[in-house]
Amino acid sequence: MKALTVNEAKQFGRVAVMMGGSAAEREVSLRSGAAVYEALKNNGVDAVAIDVTGSPIDALAGLKIDRVFNIIHGRGGEDGVLQGVLQVLGIPYTGSGVMASALTMDKLRTKLCWQGYGLVTPKWFLLKNESDLDACIAQLGFPVIVKPAQEGSSIGMSKAGNRDELQKALIVAAKYHCDVYAEAWVIGKEYTVAVLDDEALPVIRLKTPNAFYDFEAKYQATTTQYHCPCGLSSDQESVIRDLAVTACQVAGVEGWGRVDVFIDNLGQYQLIEVNTVPGMTDHSLVPMAARQAGIDFNELVWRILETSYR
Repeated sequence: MKALTVNEAKQFGRVAVMMGGSAAEREVSLRSGAAVYEALKNNGVDAVAIDVTGSPIDALAGLKIDRVFNIIHGRGGEDGVLQGVLQVLGIPYTGSGVMASALTMDKLRTKLCWQGYGLVTPKWFLLKNESDLDACIAQLGFPVIVKPAQEGSSIGMSKAGNRDELQKALIVAAKYHCDVYAEAWVIGKEYTVAVLDDEALPVIRLKTPNAFYDFEAKYQATTTQYHCPCGLSSDQESVIRDLAVTACQVAGVEGWGRVDVFIDNLGQYQLIEVNTVPGMTDHSLVPMAARQAGIDFNELVWRILETSYR
């Protein structure tokens, strides 16, 4: 990893840890934010925790803040809205800028961007309403996974193995008021790659007895297995790490992020999505990868905060 660029906590000034928000991932964000705030205090940083329940402008009103550690997951914090507010206010912040945040919050537009660059991502079909079901089945077959395009933490996602399940999955995903799409089911192994300051951390292989790596598997289950080292050969791991960095660069992702990738049974690497404000809870994957690289949680938080110096 690159050498630290900030050597003294006072150089950061007063740091607002913005967490919470009003998206479906609010509770996860609060847990991530509490962990980040504690790490900053452990590092001697002058930090203040801010639970954003409404306008981020109101949340910052009257506070003298030098920079923001953004740990608001989902819409409102990960989609360019907060980033735009902070840029207008002239406050530096962690992570990606407005464009990359807005793009990558929308899984469909991200897939189009990757596809335009020649990167592989599973086939998909946009489901505008129930009249699209038969065309979707004809194009993708079964099984598929149905996703709301602008939610994280697997919220609103369902696996469908027949028409009735597809119809029900569409109804569930449509509750989140964004585009809904079905994605071809990938048979293979699932990996995730954390990227920090344009460098990929060790790859993690995910394994769950659930139908897929859903919200319960991510945050509640004790049966989810995390393999780090991931079991790939050094050459394969190098390929997937390079792919993750490229996927971030193509979408304009800066600072830090996490890319989810499948390697299917034919050996094809397939990009799934990129998260620009990944979780930082005790179940989260970026801290796990960092530990494998010899970076403890306090140092990881310090390094992420350094990305506010763009």
